[in-house]
Amino acid sequence: MDSFLFLTIIFLSFGIYFIPNRYKYEYTMILLLAGIWVTSSWSIQALFLNDLPVSIDLHSGLLNYDFSLYIDKLSAFFLLAVNFTSLTGLIYAYKYLKPYYRIKYPLSFSIHYFSYLWLYLSMSMVVMLQDGIAFIILWEIMALSSFMLVIFNAENREIMKTGINYLIQMHIGMIFILLAFLIAENGTGIMGFRSLKPYFSDHSNIILFMMFFIGFGLKAGFMPLHTWLPQAHPAAPSHVSGVMSGIMIKMGIYGILRVVASLQSDLFIIGNIILFVSLISGVLGVMMAIVQHDLKRLLAYHSIENIGIIGIGIGLGTIGLAGKNDYLCLLGFGGALLHVLNHSLFKSLLFYSAGSVNHSTRTRNIEELGGLIKKMPYTSAFFLIGSLAICGLPPFNGFISEYLIYSGMFKSLYGTDLYTASILLSGIIGLTLIGGLAVFCFTKAFGIAFLGQPRTNKAKHTEEVPFPMLFPGFMITTVIMIIGLASTFFVLPAFEIVTDLFTIKGLDQSELNIYTDNLMKISSLGGIFILTVILLIFYRRYHLSSKKVSYGKTWGCGYTAGNSRHQYTATSFADNFTCLANPVLRSAKLEEKIEDTDIFPKKRHFHTSSCDVFKDYIIEYPKEFLLKSLKKIAVMQTGQINHYILYTFLFIIGALLLTYFELI
Repeated sequence: MDSFLFLTIIFLSFGIYFIPNRYKYEYTMILLLAGIWVTSSWSIQALFLNDLPVSIDLHSGLLNYDFSLYIDKLSAFFLLAVNFTSLTGLIYAYKYLKPYYRIKYPLSFSIHYFSYLWLYLSMSMVVMLQDGIAFIILWEIMALSSFMLVIFNAENREIMKTGINYLIQMHIGMIFILLAFLIAENGTGIMGFRSLKPYFSDHSNIILFMMFFIGFGLKAGFMPLHTWLPQAHPAAPSHVSGVMSGIMIKMGIYGILRVVASLQSDLFIIGNIILFVSLISGVLGVMMAIVQHDLKRLLAYHSIENIGIIGIGIGLGTIGLAGKNDYLCLLGFGGALLHVLNHSLFKSLLFYSAGSVNHSTRTRNIEELGGLIKKMPYTSAFFLIGSLAICGLPPFNGFISEYLIYSGMFKSLYGTDLYTASILLSGIIGLTLIGGLAVFCFTKAFGIAFLGQPRTNKAKHTEEVPFPMLFPGFMITTVIMIIGLASTFFVLPAFEIVTDLFTIKGLDQSELNIYTDNLMKISSLGGIFILTVILLIFYRRYHLSSKKVSYGKTWGCGYTAGNSRHQYTATSFADNFTCLANPVLRSAKLEEKIEDTDIFPKKRHFHTSSCDVFKDYIIEYPKEFLLKSLKKIAVMQTGQINHYILYTFLFIIGALLLTYFELI
């Protein structure tokens, strides 16, 4: 019955094009809720009720292709994350898209809602498919549907270019995945994930793994495969950015976990590769985020940073597999898996909050904001909660997953060889550096955008967004706090998924109880802290209710004639860091200096910029070289028909000569 309903949802999705414009959103929501109902029931069976995976056969006469959905504990975990994030994104879209109804044709909304629904369906099926052909088809549908969502405002040429760049890079990743599957099929006769263990048993693991890692890493956004991500997320509507950053890029993590679970040899080398790439992604991702002025671009670079944190956990878990270190394996993979869920929550919350800011102020430039905490209190609160969570601070959910990764590294330092200890120490230092820089970045982002005085009229004349745009924030914040305050209910299932996926058996339950007990104590202290804060707030209100309260400028210090120009800007806040990190970030300042002779100086302009080194060397420089080469070849385009006949004649002569000498 469930399989029939799932197929029905797939076929009914095409009905969006025939529904009147005013009902398209409701129609999409009904189909999405039906899909969530079906896939959640499968996930709950696989995760909590059944010891064996759930297998669903889909028979479709219309498609003339039958395939099976395979839901084990890993698939169930990702399915639940996909369901929750997709639901919050569509709820947020209800009011976010309202202004576009006046300026866009109904067909634009048909394409948008259809693409959103198929992004959800493709992500759901990607994590449930083992067959290689079906997986590649749905992987391609996921890329195409997300591309259509990114170019919602395609009338903007830059957005269209960004979308095409994204689509090209997704196709490159798909080619690597397809080639890897074909190589495995050639060696085993099986097409799909089930071919990997037999293939890895008889062949070198590194080469095929690297092909998968490039393909899935492009989707995930590991550096240097990340260049699409800081462009696509700001270009997309905010509910799409939340879904893409929150869960779509995790499809790459899912693929990497599937491949790692099938590895049979070269585990130590592969683990080091994953750890090194992840440390680079985490550190450089947060460094690039600090110098951004576009709020959504800043969040996009933090997606790269958090993918790095997830990768650190996967790398450590793989090293644990290589060294038969069950605790490093469990805590590394468990922390990475839980961070997948945690990041999907706080990153979607941050993108929705940034979208609300953009919706009300019509700008994403932090330098043009300020004082929004008074104008948009709920949005400010959600952004603050997301900021605290992404920085890994207790009692929020980001702390829990990072605590597991730290615990795995610290526990494994004892009794190991010098080389492994050096690797673990580098992981500890790298993760600490990432956390510290994240705190610095979000202090800047929240302080400049939401505190102080409005810097422009855009921030001064604004108001809170409608409640439907705030409701997803309440949903996500609730789950964030539940994970932070009742972490064991999420950590233990994550451990169970890891032990099931990697068949870990030699664990001492008393050792595991130490970590769960510590988390319970941390959660209890966090709950006491939150309760104390709430009581103080109520006491303050009660205490001031009978008194006359006067308001003045914050930190006047006897001088209250200042204005917003006397505040820190985003540039000045990060100036010292920018100078220190300039060899890596290659920041540039464009300014008109005031000379000593300028007694009455005129208005000056100041602008800062930073570049992505990987984007320059991997994308821009090769592109410029190719364009210059094509321009040189263009001299052959004379427009004269006799020249074109000559080219054809020379080609035929060349082909005959090559054939005669048996060169082709």
